[in-house]
Amino acid sequence: VRSLPPEQALAEARRLGAAGVHEIVLTGIEIASYGRDLAPRLTLTDLLEQLLGALPDIRFRLGSLDPRIIDEAFCERLRGFDNLALHFHLSMQSGCDATLKRMNRKYTAEEYKHKCDLLRKVYGNPALTTDVIVGFPQESEEEFEESRAFVEDIHFFETHIFKYSRREGTRAAAMAGQIPEQEKTKRSHVLLELDERRRQEYMEGFLGKELEVLMEEEVEIDGVHYWTGHTREYLRVAVLSEENLMNQMVLVTPARIHGKDCLM
Repeated sequence: VRSLPPEQALAEARRLGAAGVHEIVLTGIEIASYGRDLAPRLTLTDLLEQLLGALPDIRFRLGSLDPRIIDEAFCERLRGFDNLALHFHLSMQSGCDATLKRMNRKYTAEEYKHKCDLLRKVYGNPALTTDVIVGFPQESEEEFEESRAFVEDIHFFETHIFKYSRREGTRAAAMAGQIPEQEKTKRSHVLLELDERRRQEYMEGFLGKELEVLMEEEVEIDGVHYWTGHTREYLRVAVLSEENLMNQMVLVTPARIHGKDCLM
């Protein structure tokens, strides 16, 4: 792990803010490990507190997180900052404990669920997104169903579904019980259908509510030009406007959903 010292991270964020940037994404190979190599030792929560407090006009969004970083301290220390994006991508891979154990994951499905419950307790209705792998070696029909039921119970905003891909040199590639490609495709389709349903349900909950949207680009939808951007929850919103809204924070009250992933 190599962590950017907090003073350098703060200086870089200030430089970006001065250049007109309104949103910064903190990302890396393993951002939950931030600060372990620094002296004195720090955490990602320590860094976020500094950034959020020093730059209140910049929205900070987090990249993929190990669910183990979510605890009472993380939530309570950051809950008062309006510039923290309410979008938490917690890496999961499976909702079945037996599969997680074979994957060498260091958490259980119940522990993962506790993290989601904690985020909702503190932040209300944040966007929770995750990754799920189907067809990991030896994943039985019963294990897949356990994982599917877990995903359905959590009510994610988005679930990114991947079919297990055998990579030579890994422990999983040498495991017995490799799942046929046809079966992996079938399981993937089941979760894709669930993902689309849950995404629509989450988006519907924001219809008629005033949302702050950072406008990012002009796009053509059904032959009409719209400005589109994202909310704190990473909901995509399209706005009809003759003004140039690029890089502006705009208050919007969406009235309908267009397609799979856009509020209008």
